[in-house]
Amino acid sequence: MKLNVFTVEEANRLLAEIRPRFERLVEAKRELDRIRTRMSVLGLATSGAGPDNPDVVDLRKLQERYNALAELISNGVSVIHRRGVLIKDLDQGLLDFYALHGDRLVFLCWKLGENDISHWHSLDTGYADRQPIDHSELE
Repeated sequence: MKLNVFTVEEANRLLAEIRPRFERLVEAKRELDRIRTRMSVLGLATSGAGPDNPDVVDLRKLQERYNALAELISNGVSVIHRRGVLIKDLDQGLLDFYALHGDRLVFLCWKLGENDISHWHSLDTGYADRQPIDHSELE
């Protein structure tokens, strides 16, 4: 991944561009998790069943959908990473953007559902330790 350092304004502009793709990735991850759970149940239920068993057929279809979603997610993550943005957590919907706080490298932090980027945290901490952006210090 390319290391891009963003101002708050630049990060918010890029966020507006990548947000729709990221929202689709979060939803794809949720569907992937639902399918994984269903596949686990069907895997147990179909143990020893023949290939024409309706549950075995469903399991094959779920596996195909699972594979397609996994590829979609992998490709989507790569596209966002190439833009210099880190996907920190698809389950929570967290993105980080590198920025400078004085002469210190930090992350601008955004969570799905927030209007724009309004928090930051150091590189060695995470979402729980984020601080509101003071625009006089972080630009």
